[in-house]
Amino acid sequence: MSTTANTIDHVTLERLVEAGAVRGADVIGHPGGWWVVVKYGMTERALAARRGAVRTFRKFETLVGYLKEVGISEYHVNAANFDAAALKTTRVRPDSAERMRSAFEASAHTKWMQQKAAESLADIRPNVSHEQAMSSVQAVIDAKRKKHEAKAAA
Repeated sequence: MSTTANTIDHVTLERLVEAGAVRGADVIGHPGGWWVVVKYGMTERALAARRGAVRTFRKFETLVGYLKEVGISEYHVNAANFDAAALKTTRVRPDSAERMRSAFEASAHTKWMQQKAAESLADIRPNVSHEQAMSSVQAVIDAKRKKHEAKAAA
């Protein structure tokens, strides 16, 4: 049940409930959790997640709370294919972890760059030309090199 053509989103479900058009709901168990199939008019549609796939509730209590919040308090439960053991498997998402880590690092770098740019713009000292800066840096390098050579010779 992963087709998006036969799904209904949260906003549409809320509007149908407000209009009194929902005639029922089925809660269907599967190895990964619980799905909701909403019945309205002559149509049955599965509740969709934000990305369009069928929304899966891992905990029945969460599903019950969601349905009550939307305004559906009566539904039929089909637990024939529900597998509690399948829920106990760990959901490791190394791709998500790496994506979050990269996003955090990028955000930290952006903040650091913004801070450095703000400090530079706030600096009231007169600007230094590239040639002056390079000659100052070269002088520091030459001084360090002489000091290092003197230590090595001694």
